[in-house]
Amino acid sequence: MGTLREEDFEVLREPLESGRQSRESISVVLILGIFLQALMFAINYYLAAPYSLFPFKEEIINIHFWLTVTIIGLSIVYSIPFVYKRSERIQYALSILVSHNVGSISFLIISLFTIGLEDEGLTNNEYALLQITYVILAVALFLFILIMARYYILLKKGDYRKGTQKEEQRNELANMSFVPKVVLIGGAVFILITKWISHNSNYYDSSTPGILVLGMIVFYAMIAVLPEQLIILYCKCKYKSFNFNERGYLYSIGKQEVKRKQRVEA
Repeated sequence: MGTLREEDFEVLREPLESGRQSRESISVVLILGIFLQALMFAINYYLAAPYSLFPFKEEIINIHFWLTVTIIGLSIVYSIPFVYKRSERIQYALSILVSHNVGSISFLIISLFTIGLEDEGLTNNEYALLQITYVILAVALFLFILIMARYYILLKKGDYRKGTQKEEQRNELANMSFVPKVVLIGGAVFILITKWISHNSNYYDSSTPGILVLGMIVFYAMIAVLPEQLIILYCKCKYKSFNFNERGYLYSIGKQEVKRKQRVEA
């Protein structure tokens, strides 16, 4: 991205301008993330792992435990104003870790453990379970590369500059006008996939395939979000205009400082 200019990323400043990703908002997310991460780990450890034949499950749970403890400890530190006002880039990077520990990692573990449930599930063969894992991760990597490449092409074309169609699309996205359609279509797809798995597996409880499908949906949705998070982190490290000053004002691309736009309450 070395050939791109600051103006090429300007539309991506919108979450910062609106206050959704201000330092104060992220500190709230970090605090909520403490409880969500603990909850997701408890679900993995007490509800999923004991009944799964997935290979290396003890090692996975152990690594996930220490990862969660570390992130929670850092979240406590970087939710303190004195700390995050002096290192907001680290705070933003930590928020990415929190979101993916709750979404990507936890839901992936739940799904993998559900696939290999004892006496039921899709398969109890350890080799098959590892092969399924490799396929899931390979698809995730391909999705990440594809979306990152798309961002790079659009940035090179100038589609993320101010006044472009992409800005209008992101404003519509912020208004959440698409939610009813997504819920309707996504709900229908979710039900169809869940029913197909129920009819072609050994699950005793009809809700278990739903957990598997939901876990995979959340996992891939978080992978799709990751490229933009990393691009914004890149911009925060490279450009002053993606950061806030001591008083909570977002630096502008020019020399002046502009205050964050407040979200309009509906």
